[in-house]
Amino acid sequence: MTHTRITLDSNKRGGRPCIRNLRISVYDVLDMLAEGMSEANILEDFPELETADIRACLAFAADREHNLYTVAV
Repeated sequence: MTHTRITLDSNKRGGRPCIRNLRISVYDVLDMLAEGMSEANILEDFPELETADIRACLAFAADREHNLYTVAV
């Protein structure tokens, strides 16, 4: 499961979801992708990350989006 790469620690980044107990948050990765950075650029800038970490961030965001927004008919 990709969410096992996403960790929560109240002592890191204000409790935001981070990647594998690193100080890199899911938001940081999503923001970089939204700004147009490629996976290769992110991995080059943050060698401690793995491709699976980036995919886990996307899956985590998709799951949160799915659970947050439901339109009642």
